[in-house]
Amino acid sequence: MTTTDIVNRLRIWAADGSKAERRLAEIILSDIEYASRAPIADLALRAGVSEPTVTRFCRSLGCEGVREFKFKLAQVLAIGGLYLFPEPLVRDERDARVVDAVADGAAAAIQRARDTTDMSTVNAVAEMAVNAGQICVFGSGGVSSLGAVEMQNRLFRLGLSVVAHTDGQMQRMQSAVCDKKSLVFAISASGQATSIIESVRVARQYGARTVAITNPGSDLAKEAEVCLPFVIAPDTQLYKPTAGRYSLLFIIDLIAMTTAEMIGPSVLEGLRRIRISLSGLNMSDPGRPVGD
Repeated sequence: MTTTDIVNRLRIWAADGSKAERRLAEIILSDIEYASRAPIADLALRAGVSEPTVTRFCRSLGCEGVREFKFKLAQVLAIGGLYLFPEPLVRDERDARVVDAVADGAAAAIQRARDTTDMSTVNAVAEMAVNAGQICVFGSGGVSSLGAVEMQNRLFRLGLSVVAHTDGQMQRMQSAVCDKKSLVFAISASGQATSIIESVRVARQYGARTVAITNPGSDLAKEAEVCLPFVIAPDTQLYKPTAGRYSLLFIIDLIAMTTAEMIGPSVLEGLRRIRISLSGLNMSDPGRPVGD
């Protein structure tokens, strides 16, 4: 379902509407919270128009009437109010402030993940990975898609057969060819991504083991066999990318390292071959990470 961006429509009308439409749009945009609660008579009085004009205005925006219009304004405030009315930027000492915001956010995200991760569960997941005939990693959304590709990057070098999919239809198709030797990692910050949930359901139908890296109270967590908690904390610093990426990378690295140690020294041959292969690209420095 497509969500109507009523604020964008109001801005268009404030610029290009009739005199009454411009006046109403300007009044509403200047104080959305007031407009979401004000009686129709008050809105009409402020804009200097009649009450029927306010009703027609609301209907022209795709609402059944004033009540639905005010409900949509309330939704705007609840969902995106922070982006409409951000705290003013403090320009002084910008560099230090930016460095601190990013570094502190990353450290806090990793610490939260550390506090909520149960290593007995990570060990069980690593054992599943070691014994899997094929590993599928599904991610939906910005951070989760990044995580899916990164998990593939971490596990293939251990000699494991792993593929990542960020497309919903590919996830479903891949799940349909899973079997009892398959392991599916499903990554979703919200745990409500329909494509991921349905793909896990399909994979389980064919006997695959399933691990969700997601919000532990979500639908995805309930659908998967095992859940590793992954929660992105609220952040009011709107200009900074979410620090949740760091907590996800922390979880992935825990799985990768635990899996590598569980496999044992045999993983070193694959890593050696990768390093030899990359040496032809002037990447022979033994201190460099392998393939990073």
